[in-house]
Formats: sequence, structure tokens, C-alpha cells
Amino acid sequence: MDRSPGRTTAQTETKHEHEHEHEHETDAGTETANGTEQGDERETEGATDGGTGTANASATDAEAVPRGGPGEGGRDGGKTVRGRRWARWARRGAFAVALLVLVPVLVAEAALRVNYMGDPAEGTRTRGKDALWLGHAWVDGRKSDADVRTLAARLRDTGIRDLYVHAGPLEHDGTLPASAYPRARWFVAAVHREAPNLRVQAWLGDVLASESPHGMRLERAATRAAVVRSTREVLAAGFQGAHFDLEPLHSGDGHYLALLDALRAVTRARHAQLSVAAHQIDPLPGFHAFWKATTGHPKWWSQRFFGAVARRVDQIAVMSYDTMQPLQSTYGGYVAQQTSLALEATPASTDLLMGLPFYRENRFGHWAHAETVAAAVRGVRLGLSRTDADRAGFGVAAYVDFTATETDWRAYQGGWVR
Repeated sequence: MDRSPGRTTAQTETKHEHEHEHEHETDAGTETANGTEQGDERETEGATDGGTGTANASATDAEAVPRGGPGEGGRDGGKTVRGRRWARWARRGAFAVALLVLVPVLVAEAALRVNYMGDPAEGTRTRGKDALWLGHAWVDGRKSDADVRTLAARLRDTGIRDLYVHAGPLEHDGTLPASAYPRARWFVAAVHREAPNLRVQAWLGDVLASESPHGMRLERAATRAAVVRSTREVLAAGFQGAHFDLEPLHSGDGHYLALLDALRAVTRARHAQLSVAAHQIDPLPGFHAFWKATTGHPKWWSQRFFGAVARRVDQIAVMSYDTMQPLQSTYGGYVAQQTSLALEATPASTDLLMGLPFYRENRFGHWAHAETVAAAVRGVRLGLSRTDADRAGFGVAAYVDFTATETDWRAYQGGWVR
């Protein structure tokens, strides 16, 4: 499961929020009986032949018993030989398949480890365009003026410019009741009083019906129109922008691009920001298609689709966490790669932000000991250094305020700000 700052965020904040062979028996008794019957007949003849028949009967009896033990050419033995051969080939086949899977993985992990090596270029620090995802408590009545003052003090000496405060989730039909963000106007005013340079955007998320029958359906024009209306409403409530996180969003979704076009017209008319949380980019060309065929969940976007999204918004924040990486070095190398890929696809007119994991979980897809803020920051700086060290419209985005620790903040400050 992806780390999704989306529909379940408010719930996560309150509770705190991913396996004969049947052997055929040989009726030797029939053959043995036949042999004995023949032996009796020959034994009778043997009375005349002077005992010769007894020897003949013994020979006949001997022939009635299948020759050879297991593996020596008898009926059962032949099957055992075939079974052993089959098992041997099965083992060889399994080993070959394991190699086919394991070797590329090991090569990829080694490449990521190498990608984490080296020193970031001088000057690859904050440009004052960073962002922070905030939980729903800031707009539903649970926070006070004192909380805003504490938040402003925390952010004073950082590069954070934008606050994405959770004002949703959107309903599946695209609507959003004003009761979902009753204290929005108070929060925006309080932030501007304590920290005038901060910009407050409404974070609107929902689950898409792209992998299940439940969720928002962007293919419906009425749903997209409702999302646009909801955006007008949150901007009228005082927000200075709208930040969208709709997941799982498959690469190449033309309905999503159409929605962004409509939203851009609204935000531009109000001189507001339009920003999105973006999926990671294919680490290998076409990897999302392979992942869809094998798991049903195409986690990544193509670089081309990422660029199409980036051209339609003012800010794009890559959710560069939940990467399945087992080590800090491979995670940092992965973030460096994602940073380079995103820089290549994002026009200079759009601010690009790389996500930092200000949370910790241990499950498949995310290991707290590997996905650290320190490793992510170093990876970001390496990718920036190698691709576009002087990019002005660049920053990092921290997910999320209500799980952040002092260790996270120190790693951000020490690695990125100072």
C-alpha cells in the first residue's frame, strides 16, 4: 500500500495511521499364479522326464517375478527413475527461475547503492520553496492560537513556504461540504498573523475507483465538475491554493489531465496555486506496465505522463517514500534517481518538490530503518547535483506534521537547510 496523504489521513491522525504422484500397483499376483500353474503342469511332466520338470518350474516361477529392484528396470523401478528425473528437472527449473528474478534485483540494488555514493554539489540546499503536509486538526477545531504560534516558531528558520492542510477528504462524487473545514478561515488568518510569508493550501484527497469498484470516478464529467466547484469553494474560504492527492492514479489517465486543465483555469483566475502529490517515476522504462501485469497495481508513472502533469500545475510534489527499499543506502540512491528523473520531466516554470518521510512504519513497502529523512535529503541533493544543480524552482516536502519527530526535523535542518 502506498503512503497516501489522501482520504484516510484524518482517521490516521486521530488513531495513529499495507500464503502425487500416485504409484500404480502391479498385479504381480496374477503373473505369479500363472507361473505356478505352469509349474504344476511341468511338474507332472517331470515325473516322466526324471525330475527335469522341477527345474523348469523353478525357472518359470523366477520369470514370473518382475526383474530388478527399484530403479533396476522393473515396472515400479522405471517409474521411480522417471520421478527422480522429473524432480531433478523441477529443482533445476525452480533454481533457474529464482536466478532470473534474483539476479536483476541484486543488480538493481547494487546500482542504487552506487548511486548513493559521492558528494553533493555546493549550494544544493533549500531555495525557500519547501512544503509541509498538515493534518485535519488544523481546520476542524482541535487546534488553537497557541498551536499556530508553536508551528510558526518551528518553521521560522526553515525553507518551508507552503502548508498543505488537509481540508477533505472529497466525497466520491467530487463534492466537499463546508463542514469539513469549519475553521479554515481562522487558520489562514492565524498563520498569516504569525508567519506572513507562509502560504496555506487546501489539501484535497480521495481514493480513486481505479483498482476497486469503490471510490471517485474521474471518467465521469459530473464528478470532475464537482471537484472544480469544491475548489472554488475552498478558495473562497481563504485558502491560497488547492493541493490534490488522488490515488491510486494510473499512468496515462487522460481524465486526470482534463481535470487539471479545468482546475488550472480556476486557480489562475484567483491568483492561487495549483499543486499535486505525484506518484514516483518508472525506475526502468515501462516498469509500471510490468508491475500492473504482475500485481494489478501500477505504482509508478511513466516519465512522459509525469511531465504532462507537471506542465499543468504550479507545484508537483513527488511522494518519494514507500519504496520497498531495505537499506538507507539503496533508499537514498533510489531518491537520487527519482530526483533526476523528475527534474528531467518538470519544466522550469513548475516548482518540483521531493517528498521526505516524516513518519515511520514497518511493513512491506516501507522500512523505518531504511527510509529516513537523512537518507532522503542526501539522495535529493545528489540527484539535484547531477541533473540541474541550479534549478531555482525546487524544494522538499515533509510528510506529515503529526508524526514528525525531533530527529526528522534535525535531519531536515542539518542536511537541507544549513
